Amino acid sequence: MSSAHPSFSSSFSSSLTSSLPVLDLSLADDPATREDFRRQLHAAARDTGFLHLTGHGVSEAEMAHILDVTRAFFALPEADRLAVSNLNSPHFRGYTRIGHELTGGASDWRDQLDVGAERTAPAVGPADPAYLWLEGPNQWPEALPELRTVVLDWQRRLAAVAHRLLRELLASIGAPEDFFDAAFDRPHLHTKLVRYPGSAPSGADQGVGAHKDYGFLTLLLQDSVGGLQVVKDGGFVDVPPLPGAFVVNLGELLEIATEGYLTATDHRVVSPPGATERFSVPFFYNPRLDAVIDTVPGDYLAHAPGVAHDASNPLHAEYGRNELKGWVRAHPAVARKWHPELLAA
Repeated sequence: MSSAHPSFSSSFSSSLTSSLPVLDLSLADDPATREDFRRQLHAAARDTGFLHLTGHGVSEAEMAHILDVTRAFFALPEADRLAVSNLNSPHFRGYTRIGHELTGGASDWRDQLDVGAERTAPAVGPADPAYLWLEGPNQWPEALPELRTVVLDWQRRLAAVAHRLLRELLASIGAPEDFFDAAFDRPHLHTKLVRYPGSAPSGADQGVGAHKDYGFLTLLLQDSVGGLQVVKDGGFVDVPPLPGAFVVNLGELLEIATEGYLTATDHRVVSPPGATERFSVPFFYNPRLDAVIDTVPGDYLAHAPGVAHDASNPLHAEYGRNELKGWVRAHPAVARKWHPELLAA
């Protein structure tokens, strides 16, 4: 999920090829290579907040399988997809039709299925924080029963990879690597199955608009069709798919937690040309909703510039507030149906 930064437009598009670093997580297993891996991780996190991750233990067969299941979901008749519409869910779970998600106030030309951890919805009273509505059951299409097992297994696999990477990232800046373990004792997991159906009839190329992810870590699986772009050196550069690798980026809460030493970076997806379809599976690794993100201790703070303030995108240290902000902005129709008081806030 994301916080929109609409100031970037297609005119910033660059023909440059991404020079994002490729890091092998398995090097952290060996004491002989661990420090060099952490040095590279530190540099990547400080440079763009984006990298390609290999050596993560997830096989290419597993990656291919979830992409196959993703394609199978979007190949279902529209009626089967709409049966699990997110308009049915006060928890913002389910299927979003093409053009019905917003970034920066503009429609994204993609459709998607949003899945979280499979949990019972809590009872939310008038005195409780509204972000508790973000926890609850998912919606699963009856026509594709395999989807539930595959996606929930995928979430568990990637949560383990993400937590290991988070600990390595903290160690790389000289901080206690277990600093966030308690905040992630019941992590708020989120997976999207996404299809970009090609160019919009209007000619607009916003697959998803420029934004920053508002949590901790994102691990993105792309198919072989490009389109992801990242801000680097003042413009957008392409991030071509790298077989067997995840694209990893940092979210806004790591910016808060490190007083701006690490920053979230704007990125977007340009629609593929013509009728070409692009499929991707982003996974978002975040702490429990009521976790308050404290500053990570360490000598690095002497070089931390402080958190950038954007009046159009206020950042909240309490994770649930930051996440709810993004859902309401991106899915106002769901909020209007189930939580109209949030739109008036």
